[in-house]
Amino acid sequence: MSSFTLFLNRVLSRNGLLALGLTALLALAPAVAEARLGAGSSAGSRGSKTFSAPPATSTAPHTVAPMERSMTPQPSHGPSFSPAPAPAQGGMFGGLFSGFGGGLFAGLLGAGLFGMLFGHGMTGGLGGIGSFLGLVLQLALLFFVVRFAMSWFANRNRPAMAGASERSAYEGGRGPQGGFGGFGGGAPQYQPQAPVTTPIQLQDADFGNFERLLGESQSAYSDESIDRLRMLATPEMVAYFSQEIAEHARTGVVNKISGVKLLQGDLSEAWRENNEDYATVAMRFSIIDVMQDRATGRIVSGNPSAPEQATEVWTFLRPAGAGPQDWKISAIQQAS
Repeated sequence: MSSFTLFLNRVLSRNGLLALGLTALLALAPAVAEARLGAGSSAGSRGSKTFSAPPATSTAPHTVAPMERSMTPQPSHGPSFSPAPAPAQGGMFGGLFSGFGGGLFAGLLGAGLFGMLFGHGMTGGLGGIGSFLGLVLQLALLFFVVRFAMSWFANRNRPAMAGASERSAYEGGRGPQGGFGGFGGGAPQYQPQAPVTTPIQLQDADFGNFERLLGESQSAYSDESIDRLRMLATPEMVAYFSQEIAEHARTGVVNKISGVKLLQGDLSEAWRENNEDYATVAMRFSIIDVMQDRATGRIVSGNPSAPEQATEVWTFLRPAGAGPQDWKISAIQQAS
């Protein structure tokens, strides 16, 4: 191998390591830049609309990130069931055998019964079968005759509605295992219906409180005041904020936020469900967001002199019919 080739390989190898390092830095960059309340992620609950994208607005006309963390369970589509087996065909003997075997057995049984009726014994109509084989055949035929008779009498004694309920169970896709104590896992599970949602109208005072919650929550988060956050957000959101603050403490930094100013905001949707009011609002705001070393106060990331802008979609929650001052932060989603 020539000296030029060796030199080229070394350059490519070093450049590859450099590119890998730059890629790692770029991957970590969003985590450092998005350090404000909510850590720049999408989390929380929007009732039955938690996993549905909020309607676009002029403030957030593009994609809104789906929930990454939520205590609201995702809706399931219910258990899948295999189609019920088709009933066996073939007349009276279809339930015992089918196909060629069913026809052969029916012929043998018919011949045996014919012989018994005319005094030749059960094997008289089969034309010279040996005594041992005849005995076995007689016992087998007797077993199936008794089994058929018991089944026939049981079907006659079964109430007419029983057959109708079984058919409806199969036609409903539940399978034969439905009902208390049945085989195969017990009663079928039904998907609960989604709660009824009713649109509600908001007042100017509601929007004034949304702006207040934007500023006060950022300030409480900056001061690491969990008690104040409990007054401003739902327990779920307070749990997420507490986790973020604890992680900052573990890594020796503190997220200092100031200069929060709402630049533009508009309503995405507002509704009532399960005795609770929800309002989802798109907000574009400016913010000074820096990370400081917890021990020395040294700036780790961010510019304390240059505000940055962010666009997020916030959802607020209050008891149904409560006043504007009762709204609390229920979810925060990032908007592109």
